[in-house]
Amino acid sequence: MCGICGFIERNTKYSAGREQFLELMMAALIHRGPDQGKSWLSEKAALGFRRLSIIDLEGSVQPMANETGELVLVFNGEIYNYRELRAELIRAGHHFSTQGDSEVLLHGYEEWGQELPRHLRGMFAFAIWDEKKEQLYAARDPFGIKPFYYALTDGCFLFASEIKGILPHPSYKKRLNTEALEQYLSFQYSALEKTFFQGIWQLKPGHFLKYEKKHSSLELEQYFVPELCPESPFRLAKKKQEEAWIHRLDQVIEDSVKTHMAADVEVGSFLSGGVDSSLVAAEFTGTKTFTVGFGKEQTRYNEMPLAKELAGELGLWHRGKQISEKEFWEAVPEVLYHMDEPSGDPSAVALYFLSREAARQVKVVVSGEGADELFGGYCIYCEPNALRLYQKIPSPFRKGIASLAARLPLMRGRSFLIRGSMPVEERFIGNANLFTARDRKKLLKCPTRALSPQEFLADDYKDAEKLDQASRMQYIDLLHWLPGDILQKADRMSMAHSLELRVPYLDREVFEVARRLPAKYKQKKQVSKYLFRKVAALHLPAASSNRRKLGFPIPLGHFLTSPTGRKKLEEVFHSPAADRFFSRDALDQLLAGRGSGRGNTNRKLWAVYAFLVWYQIYFPEDAAEK
Repeated sequence: MCGICGFIERNTKYSAGREQFLELMMAALIHRGPDQGKSWLSEKAALGFRRLSIIDLEGSVQPMANETGELVLVFNGEIYNYRELRAELIRAGHHFSTQGDSEVLLHGYEEWGQELPRHLRGMFAFAIWDEKKEQLYAARDPFGIKPFYYALTDGCFLFASEIKGILPHPSYKKRLNTEALEQYLSFQYSALEKTFFQGIWQLKPGHFLKYEKKHSSLELEQYFVPELCPESPFRLAKKKQEEAWIHRLDQVIEDSVKTHMAADVEVGSFLSGGVDSSLVAAEFTGTKTFTVGFGKEQTRYNEMPLAKELAGELGLWHRGKQISEKEFWEAVPEVLYHMDEPSGDPSAVALYFLSREAARQVKVVVSGEGADELFGGYCIYCEPNALRLYQKIPSPFRKGIASLAARLPLMRGRSFLIRGSMPVEERFIGNANLFTARDRKKLLKCPTRALSPQEFLADDYKDAEKLDQASRMQYIDLLHWLPGDILQKADRMSMAHSLELRVPYLDREVFEVARRLPAKYKQKKQVSKYLFRKVAALHLPAASSNRRKLGFPIPLGHFLTSPTGRKKLEEVFHSPAADRFFSRDALDQLLAGRGSGRGNTNRKLWAVYAFLVWYQIYFPEDAAEK
């Protein structure tokens, strides 16, 4: 795992300090690759690389050039089928001088051109500069496991693994993108292709770009869509049909986990009390496992006892970390610095500590991210089953009932009646749904012309209109929630501690099976991830394979109402930045609703708090102004 960066200049405005600028960009990414730092410069381009050595420890030094020196590569990630591709390219006449996966990308680009990503099995973000043609080609993996950011500003094309790797270049002038803030308040993560920094963009998952220096032209193209195609049930007896799918899924997951073990260093595993990480850990032999929790006793906020018990049953080495409230609050600024953009997901803090514990023992870990999105694991995906009978009532009647229910106080069943009156594309925008378009405009002092969340997702819903409701929700999460929240925090929190994190479920072979999984095997009544749990039961104790999903739960209500939490919130919510962006009345209403109980404002409060802390970090000169 590594950090990459670089720039291409169309004029000589910044040429005097180009070596220094590249060094500053590389220094901002040193946490992604503390083992080695190298650069490559010509009169036309500058490429930087920070290395975390995992495969071919002594070789595969980057930036890496081909035999002629015309193509130069910088690459972040792992290609798991590189040995097969290497053999294929050798048969085609290519010659290799290293044993790693990096050189496969260079020769693969020579052989297949822009079709290269379609051949790759792995997680990646890479850039290849063609010195002769004066062109840059860059690609990002299908699910967005590895990040890639770019900017075209003042005659320069800039790119880096993280936004902080672009900021040191003098051609970029830092400004806040307020449209990103407005969408963030609904989604809890940076939802746009445009980032929180005006002029800096993310390359979307499953896309590649081509930049031509001569005309300063930029082209973007999508090479992968996570399209779901649930198959019709086989013409077999019910039991045999289910057994066939269990065997099929079990085999492909086992193969993927083994494939993701490839490394010349020790590989560990994250282990919560949940089924996703437990199944991955169970596929290993003798691996080291890690978990974190809050509180001393086994509660919904502390999975450490469950993880320790499971590790013992599987014969795995285990270490747990109990996070105190003091540690939690102290870590928040560091977490938000490494996130690059605001994150309203408090579990990023837990992942920060989990990664720190693992990094003290190993350089690589495997984790369970992606299983919920591929196999239908979120409880909300069971909502269509719960609403099925109610939605047989004609829509006008349901809307009338919802109108009456909206006037009732917060009580059990109220949300069911309201949500049941809406089509899925209106009620579901992802696993976080904080502020409605109307509410966020009340909160913001200067709302933008940002689309409503429903308008923002309309085209994606239309692409999936032939799927069942739960599969449509799943498709939205694969496109947005997975890369925007889940994988964003996984990459940033692991890389903050120079730890490579691998996700075996987000593998192209696993996806090919998962995308065809019949809908009835994803949710069964109110059981999520139904067939996946059957697979897990082959390897885990029943208590682990049937356990309800928690996902690093944080005692947010307690933290926000404790003396420390109250002080933290008061300081930030009465800062100049808070007065600049938000309505005082709306902030006070949020503060009044914190704590426990139905309808609390904890998650909304945290999203606003996280933005304001992030703003103080990245825009300190503006944050202090009245």
